[in-house]
Order: sequence, then structure tokens, then C-alpha cells
Amino acid sequence: MRYDNKITGYVIRELRLKRELTQEVLSGLAGIPRSHLAMIESGRINPKIDTLWKIAEALGMKLSELVGQIEAQTK
Repeated sequence: MRYDNKITGYVIRELRLKRELTQEVLSGLAGIPRSHLAMIESGRINPKIDTLWKIAEALGMKLSELVGQIEAQTK
């Protein structure tokens, strides 16, 4: 199994949309710039673990749950 930035971004975007949050709102809850979240969602950058942790908390989930969903999408 290989790590893929695009899958991570896809999962985060889908979770955000499922919760009906804009990038601006989620980035504010996570304490990261909206432009940074946009680059993560598009797969252009590889988020650090602390950033994933902040995003997971902002989405109301544990980091392990977020990583589990990313792993489930990885083929």
C-alpha cells in the first residue's frame, strides 16, 4: 500500500462536504490557513501529522479514524 496525497485530500474533502462545512469554516476550526486546506484537498501537498490531527479534531473525529478512512480508500 502506498501513501497518496490525492486520496488524503479526497477523504478530507468528502468528510468536510458531508458535514456541510466550507473550506473557510473547517480551516478556522482546525486553525490552519484556508489556502493550506485547499492544497491538502487537491493533493498538491503532503500534510504533516499535526495538521491531520487538527483537521480530524475539527471534523469531530479521532486521528486514527481519519487515517482509517484514508487507508480504506487506498488500493
